[in-house]
Amino acid sequence: MLYIGIDLGTSAVKLLLMDGDGGIKNVVSKEYPLDFPHPGWSEQQPEDWYRQAIAGLKELTAEADRSKIGGISFGGQMHGLVVLDQEDRVIRPAILWNDGRTGEETEYLNQTIGKDKLSEYTANIAFAGFTAPKLLWMRKHEPEKFAQIAKIMLPKDYLAYRFSGRFCTDVSDASGMLLLDVRNRCWSKEMLEICSVREEMLPEIHESYEVTGVLKPEIAAELGLEKEVKIIAGAGDNAAAAVGTATVGEGKCNLSLGTSGTIFITSRDFGVDPGNALHSFAHADGGYHLMGCMLSAASCNKWWNEEILKTKDFSAEQAGIMGLGENHVFFLPYLMGERSPHNDPDARAMFFGMSMDTTREDMTQAVLEGVAFALRDSLEVAKDLGIGIKRTKICGGGAKSPLWKRIIANVLNLKVDVIEQEEGPALGAAILAAVGCGEYASVEEAAQAIVRVVDTIEPEPELVQKYEEKYQQFRKLYPAVKGMEWI
Repeated sequence: MLYIGIDLGTSAVKLLLMDGDGGIKNVVSKEYPLDFPHPGWSEQQPEDWYRQAIAGLKELTAEADRSKIGGISFGGQMHGLVVLDQEDRVIRPAILWNDGRTGEETEYLNQTIGKDKLSEYTANIAFAGFTAPKLLWMRKHEPEKFAQIAKIMLPKDYLAYRFSGRFCTDVSDASGMLLLDVRNRCWSKEMLEICSVREEMLPEIHESYEVTGVLKPEIAAELGLEKEVKIIAGAGDNAAAAVGTATVGEGKCNLSLGTSGTIFITSRDFGVDPGNALHSFAHADGGYHLMGCMLSAASCNKWWNEEILKTKDFSAEQAGIMGLGENHVFFLPYLMGERSPHNDPDARAMFFGMSMDTTREDMTQAVLEGVAFALRDSLEVAKDLGIGIKRTKICGGGAKSPLWKRIIANVLNLKVDVIEQEEGPALGAAILAAVGCGEYASVEEAAQAIVRVVDTIEPEPELVQKYEEKYQQFRKLYPAVKGMEWI
């Protein structure tokens, strides 16, 4: 059998075709626009996702035996707000995960409703990117549109709805809405009341590996698929990426260096960070996980190279970097504000420590190190909870850089395992499709059979010590500039 994983990302949809043994037969990517209508806002048109996904599916399966395609599943950008009216028309552009407009609503939830109450209801506190604050923003600023809402869904679930007609979501993606009772894997009645939402406006909840429907006949015909194709619930992008790196079961870790950056720690049992710096979410394997998320990771390197240096040759910019652990330049990677552990949508990026002898390479190195230091911030929270992590998998576009992986290993003092096929959420989604179709008995069994480690970057004791000193300097910078008024 063949299985399709669809990763609905922020800049493109990535589609992957996999056989039952985990062999990747084809990968296709289709881009779409990202709109910033006001400073700090981030939106997309859901129709663009659908149009490019259909185009991608046609290209992905053009040379395949389409009669063997058994299922389609999804990984997707989390937290986005997609709203439909009674006629299933999209009411407004989707408000994305990295949108920072909901500062007042986030403050209301955390301070007026209270962090303790939010944690009791959902296992998490409010962050500007979460879905619930976006609903409150709509209720206040777009009341006419808010009154039209019949269905509330997440980005990947919009695709699944268009494909199957089934209004569903999965527990991992729903965990990031601040509407889900994560411990009990059901909608929080208290949060629905706070947000003026009726339960029928929210999708049916499934485990990530469960079948939710079948591909609509008219879409199957358009794609040249004669056999019934199952639709499997899928997962939020970070949970899907974790499946794609076999970060499942108990006590595993994955680092993602995508547009955003995450540290993802699995557990079979429910648990909460008392300080709420780390998210407590349901995992795609049926368990739970803690996650620290920074809003700008590989996007920092992309911004630095493409917007400032005016180059797309990232490797060439890194080639001259030699003195690891000796850089005097620091970079705060808060281009879109920050989530974990600061929860500050007004945080901003900055370089610090430059002098007349600062070089282009120093600046580039500072960007790579700044992202690593910010990931270390979340790792320190996990350590304070008594979680002992010694090694991690790694994925995302930034993981293609050998230099960056070496920096990560030494800043975090972790063994970094590199997997054979680093395809992130798309591979994880295909694995979920295989489980949903019965190819494997569980997500854990499938991931362990398919994912192979091919290299490990070991921390270097001398470099670990140098980076320990640099990290202690880095962690002083954000408190020093927090609260400054930026023009």
